[in-house]
Amino acid sequence: MASDIVQVSIGDRTIGIVGLKKVMTDLAATATGKTDEECREILYRGIAEQNYIPPKMVEAYKDALLRAFKVFTGETPEEVPAGGVRIQVLGPGCHNCDRMEQDVREVLAELKMPGDLSHVTDPAEIAKYGLMGVPALVINSRVVCVGTLPDRNRIRQWLMDLKASQECKEGA
Repeated sequence: MASDIVQVSIGDRTIGIVGLKKVMTDLAATATGKTDEECREILYRGIAEQNYIPPKMVEAYKDALLRAFKVFTGETPEEVPAGGVRIQVLGPGCHNCDRMEQDVREVLAELKMPGDLSHVTDPAEIAKYGLMGVPALVINSRVVCVGTLPDRNRIRQWLMDLKASQECKEGA
């Protein structure tokens, strides 16, 4: 069932995880009092049978699953490392949404900028932003565009501006 696939960022890739939404829903009902490490293990065990996870990537998957769970429950996940960026493409998966995701991925690669890119397709999650159109682009929790497909130069400029402001903060 396609609606039961949740995309998570692991390293520089976005991976679809089968069954993660159900595992997160079940864990959210019982997570009170559990440590992050316990949640990582529960999430991992919950998806391990339905998804291939390369043995060398288990810890990276657990980290990504915990980040996805924190977003799912409305918590703020750990910040992206200094110089990095958290980007969300909001949209149902139409041609423009997919094009925006690809453009952002390519610009991040060109700039050699570390980041966490996710494509949010769940209408309930998109509705939380209160936007009146899709696709939308969110960079570090700030909506930068709604209802239009920005060109790559504009995306590059947003990311370069962000990088420059981060460098100023680090130098201060």
